[in-house]
Amino acid sequence: MVRYQKADPDATAVLIERLSPRLYRFFASQLGNRTDADDMLQDLWLRVHRVRHTYRSGQPLLPWVYAIAHRVRIDSYRKRRRTSREIGIDVLPERAVPQEKQSNVPAFDELLATLPEGQREVLTMLKVGGLSLEEVARATSSTAGAVKQKAHRAYERLRSFLQKTPAAGRQA
Repeated sequence: MVRYQKADPDATAVLIERLSPRLYRFFASQLGNRTDADDMLQDLWLRVHRVRHTYRSGQPLLPWVYAIAHRVRIDSYRKRRRTSREIGIDVLPERAVPQEKQSNVPAFDELLATLPEGQREVLTMLKVGGLSLEEVARATSSTAGAVKQKAHRAYERLRSFLQKTPAAGRQA
């Protein structure tokens, strides 16, 4: 990141190559829509480029990037909400489920969709993004205790949901 701040073109490519897959999973797991996830990833890199001067050398990079990703996701959500109201869509169409899926246990994306926005975001950063509690706290402008609480509530909600799913109880 320091080399990127100094306009090293090789550093730009390395930074994007290393972080993009992780950030794409963060966006895609929130939405389940590849097009929106791609758009948000591009928006993220534009914002990172604009605010690259705010990164402090020696500080962890992931919380700084995920804080920007957090804002991009929120802005995208607001934009989609505003657009859906303007078009007059009451209900968004559901994603198509592949036919070969035979298990009655819901997919990870479906499980995440049952969680409130804040819990889904924290769980995605922790489990999909691989961030620590402290890094998630920095990225969400929160405390480690608040992150733990959201994660705990998300786990409890998922446990409850899975216990209510008929086949999940037998397979667990």
